[in-house]
Amino acid sequence: MFRSIADFLAVWEYEYQATLNLFQLIDEKKFHVKPHDNIRSISRLASHITETIGEMLERTGLKIDGFEETQDVFLTKSELLQAYEHHAKSAMHAVQKNWKDENLNDEVMMYGETWTKGKVLDVLVHHQTHHRGQLTTIMRLHNMPVIGMYGPAYDEWVQLNIPPMD
Repeated sequence: MFRSIADFLAVWEYEYQATLNLFQLIDEKKFHVKPHDNIRSISRLASHITETIGEMLERTGLKIDGFEETQDVFLTKSELLQAYEHHAKSAMHAVQKNWKDENLNDEVMMYGETWTKGKVLDVLVHHQTHHRGQLTTIMRLHNMPVIGMYGPAYDEWVQLNIPPMD
């Protein structure tokens, strides 16, 4: 749970940039392809990651610029990149402008439970990280490169001439 706006902003800046960097590696030819009947397409999963930023924060009463809950899938990678970056930055600005550290203890109803606003921010980060991990797996299934976010990815170990773990 976040206890300060500054801590959230520092974490979110890194996390949103890591997600944006990963999105940039998506092969648009495979954007809408489902690798398996029980696995989302890249476009569906990336759209969910993007939309959840506004959806989750608006449940707290915080308005996110440009957010409309549609559950639509972005048609192109370019649309995704533009929308994701806009939503991620708008979230940072809205939190910074409208909340103070003491607001992070305010309780809100979220998905049938009572959460603090600090928990909402924490779940927002972890939700994105969770789905970003799924996205890297789908990208690997499509033979796309991925990047390391908390350490080198397999390909990065190889580029560094360090034997990757099997």
